[in-house]
Amino acid sequence: MVADLNLLRAETHKFESHYIDNLVGSEKDYFERSPINFVDKFSCPIILFQGLEDKVVPPDQARKIYEALKAKGLPVALVEYEGEQHGFRKAENIKFTLEQQMVFFARLVGHFKVADEITPIKIDNVD
Repeated sequence: MVADLNLLRAETHKFESHYIDNLVGSEKDYFERSPINFVDKFSCPIILFQGLEDKVVPPDQARKIYEALKAKGLPVALVEYEGEQHGFRKAENIKFTLEQQMVFFARLVGHFKVADEITPIKIDNVD
């Protein structure tokens, strides 16, 4: 998750840093379009999955929003994967991500039960 566009521009590789201008607009718009600056408006549970080798959206982005949402008291979880980049490639990590999304929604949104025996991750401000 891109939480802070100014931080992203400083941390991402050169190609991606200029790509932001076409997607977001000028640097003066970064503050208004960075979710980290509006944590007070968040109201729903969030689960984040982050590759620790991600050069496109570095791990600090997920960690920063995770800590802010946790401090706010929202249900939030962060899963970090060693050796993964921006798109997960390891089958076990892809499977784990899909399973944990399903368990997360079943626990916090409700209206369905997960049929398989899946051990859920810790959700801060819930567990």
